[in-house]
Amino acid sequence: MSDRITGAMLSDSTLRDINSSLAALERTSNELSSGKSILEASDNPYGTSRAIELQSQLDGLSGFAKNTEDGSAWTNTSESAMANIGEVVQRVRTLLVQASNGSLNAGDLQAIATQVTQLTESVKQDADTQYAGQYVFAGTQTTTRPYAPGENDEYQGDEGTIARSIGPGASIAINANVSSLLGNGQESKDGKLLDTLRTIVQHLGEATPEARAALNSSDLKSLDENFETLTQLQAATGSAHDQLQTAASRIESLQSSITAVLSSTENADYAATSLAYSNERASYEAALRAGATIIQESLLNFLH
Repeated sequence: MSDRITGAMLSDSTLRDINSSLAALERTSNELSSGKSILEASDNPYGTSRAIELQSQLDGLSGFAKNTEDGSAWTNTSESAMANIGEVVQRVRTLLVQASNGSLNAGDLQAIATQVTQLTESVKQDADTQYAGQYVFAGTQTTTRPYAPGENDEYQGDEGTIARSIGPGASIAINANVSSLLGNGQESKDGKLLDTLRTIVQHLGEATPEARAALNSSDLKSLDENFETLTQLQAATGSAHDQLQTAASRIESLQSSITAVLSSTENADYAATSLAYSNERASYEAALRAGATIIQESLLNFLH
């Protein structure tokens, strides 16, 4: 007994073809609208896995990029503050040389002492510089003012390191230990900058021959030594800033490379997808026309 092809069978087959063409058309349309060739994991399991891995790498690099940006801003703030301190030290040196002139009387020296006192407060204000609400020279005690205004010159921070991660297992210290420059004031007798400045003010106020002699000898020598310490701190901070900039450039380059690979992995080829869409649309419309003809003939056969 031979099988007979019925009208219902033709209709079912036609509908399957039409639905298949429609599904292909809808998928291609979704690719065009989303710009992605992988719409579901099942479309390309390997490509999906690869895309997830690449996106994870980009997310990690984004975090490192933010760290380098934050670190660069921190070091810029520190460099600016230290530059101001350097200008103050140079100004005090000029006043010190001026005070060493034997023709100045006690009143003149007292006027210079007043200026040095004001400049000392300026140094402490620069040491209290903040970035994003954090004291950049307080070590890890970023919410604590390093130096209080007034006569108390004791350092309130610590010598802890602030670092920013710039890559897996790689970090850069971004803070400078300002206490190694400023010290803890005259009472500590540590010979650092605040001790030196307070001692200079004292000698200017005394105005004795011994005090005048100290201004042009031990005081000037100590001031120059502290300026050298400042120069070393500036060099270290500048080096950290350069490393951060280099890291930022490297991260940006990696981001561009990975983004390109990710794009080629998951993004649709617009030209090829557009061509496929045109072909599938034409195929779908042809299937509709053919289906309409077959269904009409089946209906006529049924009526006869």
